[in-house]
Amino acid sequence: MSKKIEEIKKTAEAHGTVSEELAEKALEKATEEMIKKEQEKEKKAEEEKKKEAIKKIEKEEEPETEEERVRRRQRGRMTREEITSEWEPKTKLGREVKDGKVKSIDEILDSNKKILESEIVDTLLDIKSDLISIGQSKGKFGGGKRRAWRQTQRKTREGNVPTFSTLAVIGDENGHVGIGTGRATETLPARDKAIHQAKLNIISVTRGCASFDCDCSELHTVPFKVTGKSGSVEIALIPAPQGTGLVVANEIKKVLKMAGIKDVYSKSFGKQRTTFNFVKACIDALKKTNLPVGGKKE
Repeated sequence: MSKKIEEIKKTAEAHGTVSEELAEKALEKATEEMIKKEQEKEKKAEEEKKKEAIKKIEKEEEPETEEERVRRRQRGRMTREEITSEWEPKTKLGREVKDGKVKSIDEILDSNKKILESEIVDTLLDIKSDLISIGQSKGKFGGGKRRAWRQTQRKTREGNVPTFSTLAVIGDENGHVGIGTGRATETLPARDKAIHQAKLNIISVTRGCASFDCDCSELHTVPFKVTGKSGSVEIALIPAPQGTGLVVANEIKKVLKMAGIKDVYSKSFGKQRTTFNFVKACIDALKKTNLPVGGKKE
């Protein structure tokens, strides 16, 4: 053992090592320095985050430039307040709405007045919009997935001229819904035309709780069985209890959600792949909810 201790001492003297106490003190100093550096880094990161948050708040408070407003309007992102403030009504009904004489859309629909300005709907309702998948992307073996744009081409001397058509549905999810079609040489103008037309075609939908195995006070389904038809397509909407959901095709779900219907059964007949007629048949059925029981005129 003594030989080993002597060898250790020799190696310590040769390499210039220190005692254990001095080594522990050096380690403590090193750890303290590392902790201080990490704390400084955390403080700097927090200060940078605060500066970024202040910059964001300052940008939000700063008024928009004319160029930013023009870009936002071109993208179709105008707010509801901007639409109503810049609106100059051209019809008698529009002037009454802007002056505040007409305060609800139901007054207009119950009196069978024709809406000729889409801004009337924007001022009276908080509207949401969606596109129906009526087209089909190009692909092998008959095409790929369904999409919102249906593309056609016209042959001319200059070449093929493509056009895009789309079907839009709008609603407030509280008993009002409308559909419209748009067609243009580009996709965004076609969408804007479809939404504009859907606002002019808005209708009211009567809802209720009419299922035989449901007894609640909420308006979650159709009041009675109604049927609608368009072309060869026919659809029947049947009341359902709470929790059933929308037992309909995917594209018809969009229409019923916009109308505020949460539970319904359905039966459909005819060529249902013709989405235009399928959606129109659904709207025809929803119109009949405003008629007496059975959906027939007296």
